[in-house]
Amino acid sequence: MTSCPLCRKVIIMQSTGIVRKIDELGRIVLPQELRAKLDVGAKDGIEFYWQDNCLLLKKHEPACTFCGSADGIVLYEGKNICKVCREKITNLNET
Repeated sequence: MTSCPLCRKVIIMQSTGIVRKIDELGRIVLPQELRAKLDVGAKDGIEFYWQDNCLLLKKHEPACTFCGSADGIVLYEGKNICKVCREKITNLNET
């Protein structure tokens, strides 16, 4: 058992039984079954978390630069901004 570095809940991890070797460039290939479970495709971002000699992979989901929300994200001048923060910024000009 270990605790999840994302939510701090105690989790029991299951072995997939899959072993992959790291190539000369430090790469590993994620099996199709795991990519499907994570809903990960070519060019998708993957976040890496490390705890107690364990590596956790998570599909990257963009979050708002200001509040951290992942809902209704749009990219504006290189920054991720959610709908709520866009509205707050828009309302700043009205005061």
